[in-house]
Amino acid sequence: QVQLVESGGGLVQPGGSLRLSCAASRSIFSIYPMGWYRQAPGKQRELVATITHGDSTNYADSVKGLFTISRGKAENTVYLQMNSLQTEDTAVYYCNALQFYWGQGTQVTVSS
Repeated sequence: QVQLVESGGGLVQPGGSLRLSCAASRSIFSIYPMGWYRQAPGKQRELVATITHGDSTNYADSVKGLFTISRGKAENTVYLQMNSLQTEDTAVYYCNALQFYWGQGTQVTVSS
């Protein structure tokens, strides 16, 4: 019932920035909390950041102070601003809603 579509991934050099977007197919339903997860090759999927409808946020220790999750002015839209990207941030980034629904993911590659 909930469809999520990520965008904004790509190739960036170390120290660069990217802004990921996640849009839900419907805005009339409550789909929060929403969040971002990532999975690098050969590794488990891990939490990056979450946000509630009341704008309460949580971050993985590895991205605190570097990444920012936020809600857009449009309903059921979240962003992940990623600054100071490093090679270890290379992964497929997935949007999540209600800890149950998943997007297909968007590739983020940090390389020189």
